[in-house]
Amino acid sequence: MPIVERQPLHAWDLMPAEAIALQRRLARGLERNDRIGEVSHIAGVDIGFEQGGEVTRAAVVVLTWPGLNPVEQALAREPTRMPYIPGLLSFREVPAALTAFARLKTRVDLVMVDGHGIAHPRRLGVAAHLGLWLDLPTLGVAKKRLTGQHGEVAAPRGSTTPLCDKDEPLGVVLRSRQGVKPVFVSPGHRLSVASARDWAIACLGRYKLPEPTRLADRLASRRDKPVK
Repeated sequence: MPIVERQPLHAWDLMPAEAIALQRRLARGLERNDRIGEVSHIAGVDIGFEQGGEVTRAAVVVLTWPGLNPVEQALAREPTRMPYIPGLLSFREVPAALTAFARLKTRVDLVMVDGHGIAHPRRLGVAAHLGLWLDLPTLGVAKKRLTGQHGEVAAPRGSTTPLCDKDEPLGVVLRSRQGVKPVFVSPGHRLSVASARDWAIACLGRYKLPEPTRLADRLASRRDKPVK
């Protein structure tokens, strides 16, 4: 059963000031507590660019849970809608991701995005923005910090330390593999910080990235061929 198409949240042809105002409004609608049912399929999402940024490329890989076995993939390419502006990356990335999701035949229960959730200056990173459009539980796993402060992360695999903005919890910094730089995990929509952390850890394999986003990254970067 595919994802049910929902009414659009907003138009995409916005000026930067309009997009910033919209981010602040949409962030107020995020659910930071758990609203998630039984999980049988997890989608990993990775979004990149081609032709000097003129084309957005979104890859979605669906895996079983438990087991993390890939069952479906979708790849979408379309013209980029907004130039690169710091803090507004989701306006470049989410449209192509929605196109890829619309091509799926499998209904997913949880979405893991290569990017940030609420760990964003206006609390609306790509994982949060996408989660609102899909109305699905989402979390972001990013390679670099965008905002917030944190302490040192212990060396063992699976160690975490809080990522906060003053007293506001934004996520965790996770040592996903011993001896490598940590990743930044934050909830997007319909997940708590604790659940986002637990799901990211539960999906770790032998590599730095959790399996859903690792496999989406491989598809997006053409290291894997799409499977129909």
